Amino acid sequence: MRILLVSQMYPSATEPDLGVFVRDLERALASFGHELERAVLDTRSGGPLRHLRLALATARAARRFRPDVVYAHFLVPTGLWGALLGRAPLVVTAHGQDVANIGRIPGVGAATRLVARRAHAVIAVSDYLRRLLEERVPEARGKTEVIDCGVDLECFPLLPRPAGERPAFLCVGTLSERKNVVRLARAFERLGEGTLTFVGAGPLRAALEDRPGIVVVGPVGHDRVGDHLAASDVVCQPSLVEPFGQALLEALASGRNVVATRVGGPPEFVPAAAGVLVDPEDDDALVEALRAAAALPVPNPAARAAAEAHGLSTQARRVAALLERASRDRRA
Repeated sequence: MRILLVSQMYPSATEPDLGVFVRDLERALASFGHELERAVLDTRSGGPLRHLRLALATARAARRFRPDVVYAHFLVPTGLWGALLGRAPLVVTAHGQDVANIGRIPGVGAATRLVARRAHAVIAVSDYLRRLLEERVPEARGKTEVIDCGVDLECFPLLPRPAGERPAFLCVGTLSERKNVVRLARAFERLGEGTLTFVGAGPLRAALEDRPGIVVVGPVGHDRVGDHLAASDVVCQPSLVEPFGQALLEALASGRNVVATRVGGPPEFVPAAAGVLVDPEDDDALVEALRAAAALPVPNPAARAAAEAHGLSTQARRVAALLERASRDRRA
């Protein structure tokens, strides 16, 4: 099968780089024997013209490569270019920002509805996101499947816990209001034990610095996230809303317990044996969640078992099956 991959991926120092997951998925699809061509936007520079460059790259690749199917990450603009210029059935993955942009940025809603109408199938990275997308874009109903980004189980193996002060809490991601990082810091201070490390950058960094027991590392490459997981006991992501929660899945794969928001995707994969789900706006509940998660074993085999159900290879095979169905329908 000839797959044209259309994507916009930016290097990110504040979140696990989504481009890493697309790259790994691309490699998995190639390992199954499929032939891939790419039309990829890999920079934020260039203003709106960069989206036109992606459109041109998509049209050229489709004309030259003659794909059996087009696979796009993000609904707009990549899915839009895939639908209009790809010359093959379209399968598109929706991420959290896609759905958040509907109704917030003029024109995105109409463009998203066009993509949903044209697409053979839409992939949502969580059932929470699927419900939200179908509520805002009725055209996506009946053609949306839930397949998350998956986790590379080899890159994130079960990690022993080295010696050090316990409990060691870790938060990986943007230091922003949505990530609820200041409330997490206050809950840790009320707990009164251990350490809390923030890995990432963002507008609330100054509000987290110079607090006892709290270290703000700043941004690191995705290949170094595992080092911080190894030194942790509990990974925290009590976001006000979390469409999926990739950092939590990587933590589970490493055998780490988690404190996760109830709002969004985490309830779909965080088991009670390896994590605590919390109302992100309940200060008292967050303190108790930190205490309860810190009491769980580290490394925790139950955490690893939960992540194995979301292994990259498993998710890539599900994506491949969906792409193959789209290709077969075209031939039929």
